[in-house]
Amino acid sequence: MAADLQEEAQLAWIGLGANLGDARNALCTAVRSIAALPQTRVLQLSSLYRSAPVDAGGPDYFNAVAVAATRLAALELLDALQAIELAAGRERPYRNAPRTLDLDLLRFGDLQMQSERLTLPHPRMLERAFVLHPMAELPGAGVTAAQLASVADQRIEAVAAPGDWYRL
Repeated sequence: MAADLQEEAQLAWIGLGANLGDARNALCTAVRSIAALPQTRVLQLSSLYRSAPVDAGGPDYFNAVAVAATRLAALELLDALQAIELAAGRERPYRNAPRTLDLDLLRFGDLQMQSERLTLPHPRMLERAFVLHPMAELPGAGVTAAQLASVADQRIEAVAAPGDWYRL
């Protein structure tokens, strides 16, 4: 990473999920798209997980978490992530509908905010095994054993190590 990006960048934790179509490929394409954003570099990826939908029906999800360094503002990054979702055919017919791609901004540095468009940290991340398990693998995530225990009733399994499902 260029020294100037490293010095001024925020770490953004991005949840990736998909359960329609070629979900695994959709996540790979999303990582490439995130890495191609201006002033942004993907630094780390979690393992790939398969999880049961939470508060919804439909097929199992593939999930992962990416950590990126970016000089984009939080809302600029959110807009870019939503554009990547749309390019992947994301539709929002109803809450928790199955999806071709879901990108959630989980954390953005130490920023805490609550607006109509964005709440940081993500308000439900501590309730989701598909977020906590991948995050727990990544240095600096701060996921605790108690947090993992609180989602132990949610079905989730690791299906591929980071280098086996995507190479940075």
